[in-house]
Amino acid sequence: MQSNLKSDPNQNKNMPKPSSLDVGELYKRYKSYAFSIAYRMLGTVTEAEDIVQDCFAGLQSMVNQDVHQPKAYIAKLIVNRCLNLLNSARNQREHYVGEWLPEPLGVYDAIITPEESIQQKEMISYAYLVMLERLSPMERAVFVLREAFEHDYSEIAGWLGKTESNCRQIYSRARRNLPEQLPAMEPPNADWKTKEEVLSRFTTAFLRHDVSAMLELLTDQPVFTADGGGVVRTIMKTMRVHQGVLAILTSPRVLISLRERVWKPTFINGEPQLALMKDGQVSEVVCVEMNTSGDRIDGVYLIVNPHKLGTVQPLGEDYNQCKDKR
Repeated sequence: MQSNLKSDPNQNKNMPKPSSLDVGELYKRYKSYAFSIAYRMLGTVTEAEDIVQDCFAGLQSMVNQDVHQPKAYIAKLIVNRCLNLLNSARNQREHYVGEWLPEPLGVYDAIITPEESIQQKEMISYAYLVMLERLSPMERAVFVLREAFEHDYSEIAGWLGKTESNCRQIYSRARRNLPEQLPAMEPPNADWKTKEEVLSRFTTAFLRHDVSAMLELLTDQPVFTADGGGVVRTIMKTMRVHQGVLAILTSPRVLISLRERVWKPTFINGEPQLALMKDGQVSEVVCVEMNTSGDRIDGVYLIVNPHKLGTVQPLGEDYNQCKDKR
């Protein structure tokens, strides 16, 4: 799948400078692009929003300066603001209670309509976003700009104030810190019926404590991670041992509250996932990472922290409508 976020060398050739183009027009044209960079860098929706708003507010004072390529300039502003935030938040992340998972991006009306969200090429899969958490802020910046947007090393170096050689080294180091087989960057353009069937089987197996059914669903090395953020009690450490993950997901004494929820389909980061409902509100989200063949589960990510569920909503009957318009 080709992403519409990758850099186009011809796109900015005849672009007017901000002095002759209203900042409001820049906002309409590049808001989604700016948010996509910020969300990949930060893994949070609210902070990414704030970075984007701050960036375009700052452009108001730049309209008379000589900026030949607004899109590139906006990317530079966004990535450096994100680096500053990540570096300043490092201590906060280190003292986060339990495991830290990225904030899932649901049907996000502030950017696109629910129908459009299924068609967008700019979504990043939740599994890929989780993987990016292994990188340092600078590694993440170089890797995201290179992999997701295919910017040249020379361009990245100029934005980050480093040499081209240094950026290549940072990219190489980042790649060594990631698994050899990367998860899909974008929501897989696969048969969604298979994913829905797996999610349905997973839900049934979980609710029934069905060891045999869950065993058939999990790969040989599954991962289970839960994020309660110290707000809601949940499992504190990531489990990577097959028997341990199986035990967590089928134990009648673990994650008891989840079996009291109403489980509904939703879209997270552009692909089918699960929203758990309590009193008509989303109380938890389960994001399932599939293996490369798309028929078994490599990872289960449970987001319990209520501060990370703001954009998620169950789709119910609208689920099929969204699929039809993808």
